Amino acid sequence: MKPDRHAENSESKATKPKGSGRVTGLLSPESARNAPDNNVSELRARLAEAEETLRAIRNGEVDTVLVAGELGRQVFTLEGAGDAYRDLIESMNEGALTLGTDQTILYANQCFARMLEFPLEQVTGSSLGRFLTVEDRAALSVVLKRKAKSGAKLLVMLQAREGSQIPVQISIRHVAKYGPRAATISAVVTDLTEARRNEELLRTLTHRVFQAQETERARVALELHDGIAQMLCAVQFWSQALVAGCSKRDDPTKSNAMKLQDLAGKAAEEVERISHDLRPRVLDQLGLLAALRLTSAEFDKRTKVSVNLASAGLTARLPAATELTLYRIFQEALQNVEKHARAQHVTINLTQAGGWAQLAIKDDGIGFDPDHQPARRKGKGGLGLLGMRERANYLGGTHQIKSSPRCGTEIVVRVPLMSRAR
Repeated sequence: MKPDRHAENSESKATKPKGSGRVTGLLSPESARNAPDNNVSELRARLAEAEETLRAIRNGEVDTVLVAGELGRQVFTLEGAGDAYRDLIESMNEGALTLGTDQTILYANQCFARMLEFPLEQVTGSSLGRFLTVEDRAALSVVLKRKAKSGAKLLVMLQAREGSQIPVQISIRHVAKYGPRAATISAVVTDLTEARRNEELLRTLTHRVFQAQETERARVALELHDGIAQMLCAVQFWSQALVAGCSKRDDPTKSNAMKLQDLAGKAAEEVERISHDLRPRVLDQLGLLAALRLTSAEFDKRTKVSVNLASAGLTARLPAATELTLYRIFQEALQNVEKHARAQHVTINLTQAGGWAQLAIKDDGIGFDPDHQPARRKGKGGLGLLGMRERANYLGGTHQIKSSPRCGTEIVVRVPLMSRAR
């Protein structure tokens, strides 16, 4: 770009790149015309300095020109001045692009070309859509038309050479126009291959933790049911025998024995409930629907929150991993209802259709904003919802939360019957 030649009464200053000194030029044509004769020597000196400035510009020793005039100070970047920035972009570990409005790649760095495994000369000048699927190409067009001030991000699959696909995130920002030929869109392309691999490893590790939890829960549940619960039943039996053996003269002893019998019975019921929560035997023996019915009835009785359970399309038992996953999500949802929802009614729908099983739990409680949870931000909560999502994701399913303040909450989980669980 060149300085504005039509600017009048202006003062220009040219600067050399760092390390090569500085060349400055001060030129005011109108002052030269009106100057008296005794200032000729001063004007000659200033003219010599201006000529030195022009010589430095011609020789490429200057990268910017500062012009002060009626419009204030303006900075003009000369050709070749962007070399330092170009070196920076070429050294990035991410792809960098400038695009035209028609998605034409006007500039691409070597990193982006290496992602695609194409020579740089075959990338520059091509359309970015050439390296995307039809669906991703359409999504990119929508994003480019929005022109959001804060930019936009898009997850796509790059179609590299030999048909390989690379998961990437494209960060897009519209830049101001400085001329009819200037690029209007800049993009940074981040390779997510390593991030996806780490995510998969983390998901596998999380599943192993869940498996270890289930193994330990089953062991503790068995010990509670076959150990402590049996002993409490024995205490209750002997207390009953003690009550029967007391005469009328032993009223205080008989009264205490009756209290002991009642307390032992309640303790046995509580141990049985804990054992059921840890690992319901009915889930293994009769299946998911029977376990949901039993747990719903117990929840209704204990919390006074009515539960309506409905099912459709179930023709046989679901895979064991699917049943356990859906039951644990159901358990967590009921715990959230009891602790936070302040609900009066809960509706549960279990359906099977098209190779998918779906579980929907809806309450009429106070609801919340899923995108803004103070407890999660403070690190005090949110693990229950995270656990639900991770359990569903590991089976290749989806987990969706529909909620808003004062409008209740609905959790919908869909998992394939042919799961990818290992």
